[in-house]
Amino acid sequence: MLVIYLVAITAEAMSGALAAGRRNMDIFGVAVIAFVTALGGGTIRDMVLGHFPVGWTQHPEYVYLVISAGLLTTLVARHMLRLKQLFLLLDAMGLIAFSLIGCNVALELNYPLVVVIISGMLTGISGGILRDVLCNQVPVVFRRELYASVSLAVCALFLLLQHFNVATGISTAVCFAGGLALRLLAIRCKWRLPTFSYQQRWE
Repeated sequence: MLVIYLVAITAEAMSGALAAGRRNMDIFGVAVIAFVTALGGGTIRDMVLGHFPVGWTQHPEYVYLVISAGLLTTLVARHMLRLKQLFLLLDAMGLIAFSLIGCNVALELNYPLVVVIISGMLTGISGGILRDVLCNQVPVVFRRELYASVSLAVCALFLLLQHFNVATGISTAVCFAGGLALRLLAIRCKWRLPTFSYQQRWE
């Protein structure tokens, strides 16, 4: 899981930096958004589950990694084409990886299955929510896109494979590939959830 975690925090730090760049933030702002995006979801999960100490406080190298990834993004972003596609890819990778990590943490703490799924989703989507709120955008998870539902599907598939005693490495790889494919297909094909619209005024 360590490799998956490093990929996740790096990808989310870069997506956070790109989001900050779209809002014309200074270098400090970029670093803060990168940090919150990469490590915010895990922090919220640990606080909810009572899993202390919070992971990154015991591994300062993770802080150096996410801030470095965010600042490096500011140097290379202007030389990249199709930044929107890159942002969506990085965000999708972070979503799937963090969902798997959140499930694994809750399983190790022997929480019930419903809590394991919520833990995975909380880890997967919270960093993106914090990023979007701080960048004054409606969070992706609250739009019609398949986002939280992708996290839910990944968590459910991971638990199903664990139930059938599939090796953790294999189940992680299958869930990562399947979840990433689902998220990217949802973006490409513009799959949407039904929306609720209520416009009637209260008298």
